Order: sequence, then C-alpha cells, then structure tokens
Amino acid sequence: MTKVVLFIILFWTASVVNGQSMEVQLYDDKPPGSENWTWKEGINNNNSMGVMTVYNVVHPTLAVFSPKPETSNGTAVIVCPGGGFHFLAIDHEGANIAKLLTKKGITVFVLKYRLVHILSDNPFDDMLNADDKKAWDDEGLPIIPLAIADGRQALKYVRNNAAKYKIDPQRIGIMGFSAGGMVAAATAFEFTSSTRPDFVVPVYADLPESILGSVREDAPSLYILCAQDDEFGFASHAIRMYNKWHAASRPAEMHLFSKGGHGFGMGDPTNTTQNWIDRFSDWLVSQKLMMPVTE
Repeated sequence: MTKVVLFIILFWTASVVNGQSMEVQLYDDKPPGSENWTWKEGINNNNSMGVMTVYNVVHPTLAVFSPKPETSNGTAVIVCPGGGFHFLAIDHEGANIAKLLTKKGITVFVLKYRLVHILSDNPFDDMLNADDKKAWDDEGLPIIPLAIADGRQALKYVRNNAAKYKIDPQRIGIMGFSAGGMVAAATAFEFTSSTRPDFVVPVYADLPESILGSVREDAPSLYILCAQDDEFGFASHAIRMYNKWHAASRPAEMHLFSKGGHGFGMGDPTNTTQNWIDRFSDWLVSQKLMMPVTE
C-alpha cells in the first residue's frame, strides 16, 4: 500500500470517528525500530464497555484539533491516550479531551503511538479478562521505548511546524493518561531543544522508577493528577514524580483527588475530578504558558 493511500485511509477513519480536522504521519519513512511491522491497524468499540479503541498501531500519527480562529491563543498540547500499550482509548482519553481543550483556545494533537501487536480485535476485554495481569503488562515492555520515541518525535514535529499551526514554539506541552502518561512523563527527563516540552501533564500515569531520571535544571513545568483510590496504586507514582520536581525547585502542581479511581478521563461529576481541565487551564495562565481565556 502506498503512503498516499495509507494517509487517505487514516485521514478518513479518524475524521469520521473523531471529527478532527486532519491527521498527519509522524515519520516520513518507516518508524525506526519497527521497520518490519506489517500488520494492519484496527479501530472499534466492540467491547463490554463500548470504549472506542485503536490497536495494532504501526504508523504513528497526530490528529490535529484546532480551536476557532478567534479563540486560538498559541498554546499547544500533545495528548497521549492510555491503554497499557495494547490499545488506545482514543475518544475517552483523546478526542474528548481535545474537544474540551480547544474550547480554551488550545491547539491539540492526539498522538497514536506504536503498540503491542495483538491478534484479537477486542483488546479492551482482553485486558479485563487476562488471567495473568503481569504477563499482559510485560508484553508491553519492548514497546515502551518505541512509544516514548513517538512522544519525542511528536514534540519535534509540532515545534518544527509551529508557524503552520499558528502556535508559540515556547508553549508546547504534552499530556498523557495511564500508559500514555508514561510516554508524556519520559519526555520531561531527556530532551533536546526541539523535543523539550514546555509543560508536562501526567494524568493517573504509570511512572516506574525506570523512566524517572534526574531532573534537569531546565526541566519543564509539571502538572500532575491522580486519584488516591487509583486501582493500580499510581497515586504513589504521582507523589514520587512531584517530589523530584519539588526537590529540584522546578515549577510543579499536583492534584490528588480523594475519589476518582483509574480512568476518570475528562472528569467524573460524582466526585472532585470534575472540571479538572478548568483548573489546568488556570494553571497554564498562572505559568504564562497560555493567555487568559475570554468567554
């Protein structure tokens, strides 16, 4: 299949399902480290929870969600959905988040990063029904470096194309949920001038010690969220990363909600996770990473 045909298929699928304006390939050629991958990407919500999932990602892409021109403020966020590196909750932790952020005048790029090759078309229920949860998790270990590389490549792409999207190259951040939070957080430790995020937002993120390196003196601003009753114990991960920023005297804010569990997405009206995106946008303004929102 030619690159042009593949682009058209990816563009059509994402536009119909998610309603964004365009989707762009992250690499000009085959992504380094997965040159021999030949399987086909899938997308469906045929699972017990009706969660729209993307799986078997071979060619990483960015789906672009642009705010209305009159509200655009020059800030950009790359959003990395979660799914244990086996799938992406592409609406719940991608398109739905993007639609809220664009209302704040932010340009959003939803990242589809490389994933474990699965033989099923129902990765969400595969996760729920896995007999050996550790073995299921361990399947993702070889993929994590590739996914993190995609996160860094996304930052490089957005910065290099800042003028095209009318964004400020010094107000580009990355946000991630669960496994996507690991992708986002990793970019905060090792970066170049082109791949440095200006702010990093891990949301109920899996943050193993293996990705938490030394905090550089020019480390980006950190905004971190999790629920204390997170089923995977990721609240302790959030605290550990926050403490690193605090010890290094780098800008950081942390919200540990008393209730919310894992996977609250854009917020749950039954607890205090609701409207966290409003508080996040206030923080961006306070850090001079976004212009004040005008209603």
